[in-house]
Amino acid sequence: MTKTAFFFDELCFWHSTGVHVVTLPVGGWVQPPAGAGHAESPETKRRLKNLMDVSGLTKQLILRNAEPATEEDIRRIHPEHYLQYFKKLSDSGGGMLGAEAPIGPGSYEIAKLSAGLAKAAVEAVLLGEADNAYSLSRPPGHHCTSDTPMGFCFFSNIPIAIEAAKANHQLGKVAIVDWDVHHGNGTQAVYEKRDDVLTISIHQAYCFPPGYTGEYDRGIGKGEGYNINIPLYPGTGHDGYLYTLQQIVVPALEKFKPEIIIIACGFDANAFDPLARMQLHSDSYREMTGLMKQTAQNLCQGRLVMVHEGGYSESYVPFCGLAAIEALSGVRTDVEDHCLDFIKKQQPDKDFCTMQRNKIDQFRKLFDL
Repeated sequence: MTKTAFFFDELCFWHSTGVHVVTLPVGGWVQPPAGAGHAESPETKRRLKNLMDVSGLTKQLILRNAEPATEEDIRRIHPEHYLQYFKKLSDSGGGMLGAEAPIGPGSYEIAKLSAGLAKAAVEAVLLGEADNAYSLSRPPGHHCTSDTPMGFCFFSNIPIAIEAAKANHQLGKVAIVDWDVHHGNGTQAVYEKRDDVLTISIHQAYCFPPGYTGEYDRGIGKGEGYNINIPLYPGTGHDGYLYTLQQIVVPALEKFKPEIIIIACGFDANAFDPLARMQLHSDSYREMTGLMKQTAQNLCQGRLVMVHEGGYSESYVPFCGLAAIEALSGVRTDVEDHCLDFIKKQQPDKDFCTMQRNKIDQFRKLFDL
């Protein structure tokens, strides 16, 4: 059985996003919600962890905690003036740190912990303490640039983890595969001028950041060719995602030959997500994770880390997350996804799938794969 480490801390669920209805602040004509309200609710992650517990999966993993990322870790990515501004607002009770970036009291310290979980997950795999790892990080990180928070993200969790590993463990080439349904613009901004980190983002075209596709953004200077964006049509579904991984992502990873693969693991491409329209189901994430696990075994001794990003359906994210972690660990529980057949019947028709495959084939030629 694979030794899979699971990094988690209850305090990450205590980050407060204030009173919203999905993404709209309450006030004016926006009626207050009955519950927490904001899309980036702790309940999606808490329900995932609870499902892991009651299914028996947690007991078969290496359950780990972690220290918060240090100020030194964070300053490798974020400038001092940003840290000071973030901490001041957090200490004063919270507010809007940036566009779509509400925080509450203590969010600064919780964001450091979220980044620390990702850092520890990468370190555990590099040191051989685990074959692979999952970090249930919250708040997420892939939209945050060096000095601009956005999209519910305040620190760039994965780059913080990578740069700490480079500083402390002589880590070389790293590949980041971002299958969150929204573009990983923050990660791209951090690494677009470098050739030691390959960034790949699979996302719904024009979704978030609004109006963005990114297919021609390939990197800058010596980083040119080391940034790959794959915008997919709304409604793409299971077939399109697997075809994208098989035809573009795996060949790109084989060409790059990373020492470790890190997945920016959003579950917001699922069919019930309120912020996207991509029609994936739990078996999609099971197969996608299985393919990345096999690719990591072929390329980098199985070194694979998954860091939690988005996913906003409280009822369905737990099934998608459980399926991914089952595939990562090689453990299958008795949990049944009662929505699976329903979603599979909603998949796009043959003509749409052919159109999407043709578009993916065009991308492959564009990326010289």
